[in-house]
Amino acid sequence: MRLKRFLLRYYPPGIILEYEQSNVLKTKSIDLLDLKADTDINSIVEEIVKREPLITATKVDKVKELIERLQEKISQQDDKRFYLFKVLRAHILPSTYVAFNKSGSMFITASYDRTCKVWDTASGEELHTLEGHKNVVYAIAFNNPYGDKIATGSFDKTACIWSTERGTCYHTLRGHTGEVVCLAFNPQSTVLVTGSMDHTAKLWDIVSGSEIASLHGHTGEIISVSFNTRGDQVITASFDRTVAIWDVRTGDKIHTLIGHTAEVSSAQFNWDCSRIATGSMDKTCKLWDALSGECVATLRGHEDEVLDVVFDSTGQYIATASADKTGRVYDALSNLCIATLTGHQAEISKIAFNPQGNRLITASADKTARIWDPLSGECKQILEGHTDEIFSCAFNYEGNTIITGSKDNTCRIWR
Repeated sequence: MRLKRFLLRYYPPGIILEYEQSNVLKTKSIDLLDLKADTDINSIVEEIVKREPLITATKVDKVKELIERLQEKISQQDDKRFYLFKVLRAHILPSTYVAFNKSGSMFITASYDRTCKVWDTASGEELHTLEGHKNVVYAIAFNNPYGDKIATGSFDKTACIWSTERGTCYHTLRGHTGEVVCLAFNPQSTVLVTGSMDHTAKLWDIVSGSEIASLHGHTGEIISVSFNTRGDQVITASFDRTVAIWDVRTGDKIHTLIGHTAEVSSAQFNWDCSRIATGSMDKTCKLWDALSGECVATLRGHEDEVLDVVFDSTGQYIATASADKTGRVYDALSNLCIATLTGHQAEISKIAFNPQGNRLITASADKTARIWDPLSGECKQILEGHTDEIFSCAFNYEGNTIITGSKDNTCRIWR
């Protein structure tokens, strides 16, 4: 093996090693999820040298330099206040979802008007309208980190894969007998998963558009799908109150996560693929061991349905959004609630960390989005101006741009 070069990953912090083995270029990552502003770099480097044969004595100084850069980045204070940059009259009917590409240079919107639109973030210019679905476009995603493809899922029971650059359709994916309401690309951009009201999920080959596997076993609608970072497992969350873990290569079910007493609203892996968080209409969030399928904690405190759940980029914190008008932040190690986000006047349907993990954004039916300090629970800013419920919100990769989507038919860019 011969080390070719280092690549830096800021969120979550890590170093990517690009190396050659038998004339084949490969990569492996050194995750530094516990890196803090006061972490002793020398001790980290010592551990890396012990574990990683590619890091020879001549490379030690370079590794130290890279970790110092990461440490400097995560030490930066975030007191930014956002201003409204642009209001986009995105669609002629209400939007259903908004999403950034990894860099945040583009974003996409989906709508009841049966289209998906691609937008340039810097100018607010519409780049493409993706037309072809015969019913509501409900689910959308970029194939991040690449961003050269877009997937759309529709109430017309199909999904489509599109070229981001040209706005043309590569494939129309047919096979579901119910509405397609959720989808996701694997991180390697080789497989797409779609979840449907027909109680099944399907895996699709992105290049050929052919069906790889149909995932059967749920007895209710599938409303959330998510890959782990390795791309070898996918989870499906269902209204049947369960979550299933599937082997992507075989299509076999690995575990069924049983314990919620009402519909599951969302589910997500943490970065290192060891834990799964699930939110439910039973007012709880549960934390599961991804290897054994066992429930390791039930996170309580909400007084109404949990509508969204998310890990921060390092997997050390979990945030939940609820119909009780509050959000909560939990320590993923101790399972203790460390902050309650209070101030919204109606249910919170969406919650998201910025990539740095030092800010949260919530979207609410009270027509506002709020930015929070996740450790103190302090509201840092209220984003106002929408005239109807905000259903979606997201940070870009640098955390310096936000998009909000509302039922008032507009999408707003905040900088």
